[in-house]
Amino acid sequence: MVTAELEEQRWVAEPAKDTAGERGAYERDRGRVLHSAAFRRLAAKTQVHTAGSGDFLRTRLTHSLEVAQIARELGERLGCDPDVTDVAGLAHDLGHPPFGHNGEDALDAVGQACGGFEGNAQTLRVLTRLEAKIPGAGLNLTRASLDATCKYPWPRRSTTRKFGVYADDAAVYDWLRTGSPGGDRRCLEAQVMDWSDDVAYSVHDVEDGIYSGYIKLGPLIADADEQAELCADVAAAYSPEPADVLRAALTELLADPVFACLAAYDGSHKGQELLKNSTSVLTGRFVVNAVTATRSAYPGKLRRYAADLVVPRADRLRCALLKGVALRYVMRRRGMEPWYEQQREILTDLVRTLCDRDGAGLDQVFAPLFRAAPDDAARLRVIIDQVASLTDPAAIELHRDLVGA
Repeated sequence: MVTAELEEQRWVAEPAKDTAGERGAYERDRGRVLHSAAFRRLAAKTQVHTAGSGDFLRTRLTHSLEVAQIARELGERLGCDPDVTDVAGLAHDLGHPPFGHNGEDALDAVGQACGGFEGNAQTLRVLTRLEAKIPGAGLNLTRASLDATCKYPWPRRSTTRKFGVYADDAAVYDWLRTGSPGGDRRCLEAQVMDWSDDVAYSVHDVEDGIYSGYIKLGPLIADADEQAELCADVAAAYSPEPADVLRAALTELLADPVFACLAAYDGSHKGQELLKNSTSVLTGRFVVNAVTATRSAYPGKLRRYAADLVVPRADRLRCALLKGVALRYVMRRRGMEPWYEQQREILTDLVRTLCDRDGAGLDQVFAPLFRAAPDDAARLRVIIDQVASLTDPAAIELHRDLVGA
């Protein structure tokens, strides 16, 4: 049996804190994430739009706050500790590098000699090693909070791009998974965080795209061929469902009054009211439907490994379609590929230049780790840790300083 004492245990023992009994272990975890340097840096890291490209548009920081809010509400309705789901939402993107998923791909390619790069595995590394709080333990969060951040609880495999732990972080990973049933099963709090993440970025990326003028629903509603191509994008990137199922779900989504009204979006105050209302309603539906379906399948107060989150198939289809809309009309919009290629070059150049200079140019946090690393693979990992920690503007500036372009 997994006890509360086991779940509140930390990787490195700490002296008791005098909190007059008013702050629990998970509240302290939440505070540690909120006050961390890695969390602050999310303010200048790309979500979908390049960080700093607009006052309205979301960054990794605002996205993480929104995920945490959704996860806290959804988890609390099921019986999860609200601070644990909050921590998972706040922390889930701490390992993401500059330039979003494009930066992730670049670091994975240049880092193959040390096991590659994955944002979720990097998040675990930030939480348990890199962030400055407790020597040798990062933020030293509780076992339950760390387990809740594990979106992909397995090491790198040839069958999937996603994974949650690097080989040299296996010891702390095995520790935090103590009490799990084993295998790839995620705790309920991690599933809540994952669905909250999907909901937040599917709904909000579309909101940002409509606001910025990149997404125009009118032409999509009127063009059957364009709808078919969108469904093909979704099938390739986000959903295992067949094309006819996706097409039927898209027809329903485009006919939904909450969504269809956005075809007339004009940027006016009234238009922004409609846009915000649609965002709110869609998010609420995704949360309520998951709570209702999960409670129908499992009785009682649900937490940890007592249940799996149940998300209705129709909601997963709608969420995937919304992601596809943002992918097709924002991320893949015309003229962006040269900038994406430049982003990849910036990060690749930084890693290779720091390697060529034998670590000269690393900051005062990472330079001692580089000198202490036992082999080339470990030294490469330190360099990737440094580059991944950079904000978008900092990566561009460091590239200018080191490479001169």
